[in-house]
Amino acid sequence: MKKNNIKNLTMLAETKFLSLYDAEYENKKGKAKHWIIASRKRYATLKQQYFEQQEDKVDAVVIAALHPESNCLVIIRQFRVPLNDYVYELPAGLLDSNEDIKTALMRELKEETGLSLLEINEKMGSPKAYLSAGMTDESAALVYCTCSGTITDQYLEEDEAIEACLISQDEAKKLLESNVKMDIKALMTMQSFIKLGKDLFE
Repeated sequence: MKKNNIKNLTMLAETKFLSLYDAEYENKKGKAKHWIIASRKRYATLKQQYFEQQEDKVDAVVIAALHPESNCLVIIRQFRVPLNDYVYELPAGLLDSNEDIKTALMRELKEETGLSLLEINEKMGSPKAYLSAGMTDESAALVYCTCSGTITDQYLEEDEAIEACLISQDEAKKLLESNVKMDIKALMTMQSFIKLGKDLFE
């Protein structure tokens, strides 16, 4: 039985933040198949990954942050065009060119919430995890950290519609019991926070 393997890559559409590709691959039975892939990466980069075994770099950072002063989890409620609605998420964002994870974390946390990084928990999280592997190669570093300051929207970009908030364990439980749209990363972090509280970040 053969291992699935991509044989050819064709660009279908390219935009500033996202491109669409047709990947021709051979399945385990040796039959030629096609799969549509959405990617943050340019054609040349993706081609190097598929055909020259170049390691893929992290696209984004996802921030699981505790505000120790209030003993609350930091979450955001953001308008997402594909849903045509607001969804509860963790603060997150794409890495800028040649930007490291910590720099991106500090920038995105400040931009989306107004809060400042205190300390990163190196024992938790993941340096690279894939977000929806059936559709995209997009990956993110999941970082657990603590932060300080006051929530504000003064650093948001023009196209960002974000409401940041600090939620207690009880508020997280009520939110999960309600009928609201929720990103799966936020959902799983809230479940852990409800069970472990601040110990999740230590």
